[in-house]
Amino acid sequence: MDVAIAGGHGQIALRLSTLLAGQGHTVRSIVRNPDHLDDVRATGASGVLADLESATAAELAEHLTGADAVVFAAGAGPGSTAARKETVDRDGATLLADAAATAGIRRYLLVSATGVDAEPDPARGEVWAAYLRAKKAAEQAVRADRRLDATILRPHLLTDDPGTGKVQLVVPPLDRGEITRDDTAAVLAALLTADHTIGSTLELHSGEITVADAVAALGG
Repeated sequence: MDVAIAGGHGQIALRLSTLLAGQGHTVRSIVRNPDHLDDVRATGASGVLADLESATAAELAEHLTGADAVVFAAGAGPGSTAARKETVDRDGATLLADAAATAGIRRYLLVSATGVDAEPDPARGEVWAAYLRAKKAAEQAVRADRRLDATILRPHLLTDDPGTGKVQLVVPPLDRGEITRDDTAAVLAALLTADHTIGSTLELHSGEITVADAVAALGG
């Protein structure tokens, strides 16, 4: 499989590209900072320079030609403004959808966030609220796009602990929990070929079921 990952230098994306490349897949990691190219190449992926905040869908599509699937794992990141939550987390996701459709790619995985269906906690500030609004808008746009075979994944609180290979993966709602970035990447890799999850929105945290069994169970 040939997979393009938007936000290729993110912590989940780096783990995902390492995993996919190790399985023999072709991976294209899309980054906007040329200083990040060596890091993504070290995972076994090829580096693609493109800025989701300035590229057009046609320009981005040129980098996707021949891919079988795309993964949106980009985000404005900690310390960014509310405006960039919109231009990266929301608009970047829809840009990737348009570019994928232009390149004839249907399979689309969107890394979203838990909590998007609830009212944001005012105590966490406007930037956090903007982040959740952006993620929810991205979900709605991708879910409604009939050009895509999309699966939306909402990881719970992310940690850098070593992965366990065991998770809980269900249709929302799911009580709040934690999930390692390693296990999140493993679930994304499994979802790429799990066509029975197309059209699903899934929540993820640590659990007692292997990744393979958790993904397979969604078809039951």
